[in-house]
Amino acid sequence: MTDKRVIQRARRDQRQGKSPTTQAGEFVREEFHHIREGKHGTRSTKQAIAIGHSKARRAGVELPPPEKGRTSRRTRRSADQAFRRGQGEPPEREPSAKRSRATLHALQQERKSAASRASLSKQAQQSAGERTAAQRSAAAHRAVTTKGPAKRHAAAIKAARTRRNVGRRSKAAGKVS
Repeated sequence: MTDKRVIQRARRDQRQGKSPTTQAGEFVREEFHHIREGKHGTRSTKQAIAIGHSKARRAGVELPPPEKGRTSRRTRRSADQAFRRGQGEPPEREPSAKRSRATLHALQQERKSAASRASLSKQAQQSAGERTAAQRSAAAHRAVTTKGPAKRHAAAIKAARTRRNVGRRSKAAGKVS
C-alpha cells in the first residue's frame, strides 16, 4: 500500500510543474525503501522501478504507458490498465486476493541487492548511456525551469566550483606527462 506522504510529495511535484516521471520518482523511491526494509525483493533494479511506476499510475500520476517496441505487449497492457485506473476508470474485475498474496510471496523470495547503491548506480549509468548528449542536456534545461531562483543560484555556484576543480585536475595531469 502506498504511503499517504508519498502521494502528497508527488502532488507537490505536480503543482511545481515537474514532469510525470519526476512525480513517479517518489513512488520508485518508496519501492527502494521497501526493498531495503526487507518487505520484499526484486529480480532487478529495473523491476523495482517498474513497480514504482505502476503504483504512480494507479495513484493518478499522468505517466503514459511505454511506447510500442520499448517493452512487451503484456507490460504495455498492464501499464495502460494501471494508467486508466489512476484516471478514475472502474476496475474490470475485483483484484484477486490469492493472486496478490502469490505476487507478494514471489517478491519476498527475490534478492534485496537490487536496491543497493551499486545496483542503482549501474542502472543510472546504463540508462544515461542509452540517451544522446543532446537529450541529456535538453532534460537538464527542462529541469532548470522548475528549480526556482535559490536552487538555481546554488547549482550555478556548484557548477563554477566543479569547472574550477576540473581545470586544476587537468593541469595537474599535464605536469605528470
